Amino acid sequence: MELDRKLNLVHVIAIASGAMISSGIFILPGLAHARAGPAVILSYALAGLFALSGTLSMAEIATAMPRAGGDYFSITRGMGPAVGTVAGLLSWFSLALKSSFALVGMSAFSLLIVSWDIRLIGVILTVFFVVLNILGVKEAARLQVALVIGLFFPMLLYVIIGFPEVHPANFELFISNGAAAIFSTAGFVFVAYGGLLKVASLSGEVKDPGKVIPRGMLISLLSVTVLYTLMVFVTSGVLPRDQLDGSLTPITDGAAVFMGKASALLGLAAILAFVSTANAGLMAASRYIFATSRDGLLPPVFSRVNRRFGTPHVAILVTGTFIILSLFLQLEVLVKAASTVLLITYILVSLSIIILRESRLHNYRPLFRCPLYPWVQLAGIAAYGFLLLEMGRKSFFITMTMIAIGLLFYIFYGRFRAKKESALMHLVDRITARELGREGLEKELKEIVQERDLLVQDRFDHVIEESLVLDLAGPLGLEEFLSEAAAAWSGRLPLEPEAIKAAFLERERQSTTVLCPGLAIPHIILPGEGIFDILIARCRGGVRFTEENEPVRTIFMLVGTLDERNFYLRALAAIAQIFQGSHFEKRWRDARTTQALRDLVLLSRRRRDS
Repeated sequence: MELDRKLNLVHVIAIASGAMISSGIFILPGLAHARAGPAVILSYALAGLFALSGTLSMAEIATAMPRAGGDYFSITRGMGPAVGTVAGLLSWFSLALKSSFALVGMSAFSLLIVSWDIRLIGVILTVFFVVLNILGVKEAARLQVALVIGLFFPMLLYVIIGFPEVHPANFELFISNGAAAIFSTAGFVFVAYGGLLKVASLSGEVKDPGKVIPRGMLISLLSVTVLYTLMVFVTSGVLPRDQLDGSLTPITDGAAVFMGKASALLGLAAILAFVSTANAGLMAASRYIFATSRDGLLPPVFSRVNRRFGTPHVAILVTGTFIILSLFLQLEVLVKAASTVLLITYILVSLSIIILRESRLHNYRPLFRCPLYPWVQLAGIAAYGFLLLEMGRKSFFITMTMIAIGLLFYIFYGRFRAKKESALMHLVDRITARELGREGLEKELKEIVQERDLLVQDRFDHVIEESLVLDLAGPLGLEEFLSEAAAAWSGRLPLEPEAIKAAFLERERQSTTVLCPGLAIPHIILPGEGIFDILIARCRGGVRFTEENEPVRTIFMLVGTLDERNFYLRALAAIAQIFQGSHFEKRWRDARTTQALRDLVLLSRRRRDS
């Protein structure tokens, strides 16, 4: 059972923004300022810039493969199930920890309302979110929208009122702790941008993912990066260093300086931020173990979908339990672990983009393509690797431990059940010029594109699925080509090969069937009733139909009885639309197999009969 697509652009922006805006801005600025001094402003801006590379790559793979699990799904298809298992568990671990991080962060603000133990509050909220997410993703997303609207207003108010109160003297000795501290702090606060990962994990539940996902991710990243940087600037400018360094309530401390009693609004905003992050984290993290289970890399129980609500209830319950247990970890451990795992995930995503593109899978068709490929990916890998090194030994130990757990799980469980191909194998085949007949990944990608683009098959599609496909070297004369085609059609038509060839030659003598440079549609009428067939041919060197025309490389041969003349006209119109489609001729030229040629026709955009 598939998950329902119910999320729109507003939901995506709310999930991404709400997932980012939490402890990363309401708690971390004080800890980060102690590391980098006033230059912490640059650290936040740099972290957002580094996140842009991963966001562009994430948007591409999410629009190419809009499935639950987002980056896990594409990493598995790009680099294989072993790496995919590690990536899926790492992403689940990171997002679940980020939710715990948000709930633990509430301890500094919960006293504004109640005097209960924060862990009790965290458990109650987690249980509430579990129930809400099981009831439906749209219901959880609606709550997210309300939380984000209530969150943005006081944050913008903070920047507008606080900007005139900034003291330039607080920015003296701007890079007081050295340039290296700016980069290491950027790695430390990188977790603040982890919400973007959550959108990719929910891509299987987004309407029109090709447009909504990249727009939502880029709008969220840009708005949150600007808001973070301005808020940190105001906070650093109104609070003296000795008061800001190490503070766990830096924004409310800053608001107290120039907003008086109204600073309570920022405390309320912080609580809303923590709640929204925890809700979005549970929503997204559960999809990772759901997707990993559906691929056979985790026990099948995790991929069960509730028949009534259409949600992965087991995955949600397991994730909620892990979040509750994580509430008892130390805050700094949560921050470093979540940031480290996010950095690794972005590295794997960037590598997957390179492998998927270089493998030249003909059905890899993202609706959004990352610009400046591969420099964006290479720059991202270098930047994330540098930030990882700056994170220190503890982060390295956490990283290696999680990778080892993922690999062990794959070795002792997943590898006996994993049947998915990877683009890496296709890349190896291409480099070594081997034809190993790998079609499983291409078929899966084709099904994804058909579902994503809502391509409901009509009769033309069914004819193409069963059609003959010839891939010829050429160059060929017309008679040579017709001999090849007639021989291929032998046994499928009520005519002998020589009769088929003669009929097509006679049709060409009456008038050429070359419709435009590069395309010919030869056609003949057969005796009888209820017969219609198509033969698709590519001739790399071209077929010379007439002396006047250039050699033709794309040929659709149509045969049918008189009673099929209406469908013949519809087929002709469909072929014309397909040939005129964006990048058709390049894709036709680059297709490596006959199945790739057939899929190119099947996945082309055209008007389909209902």
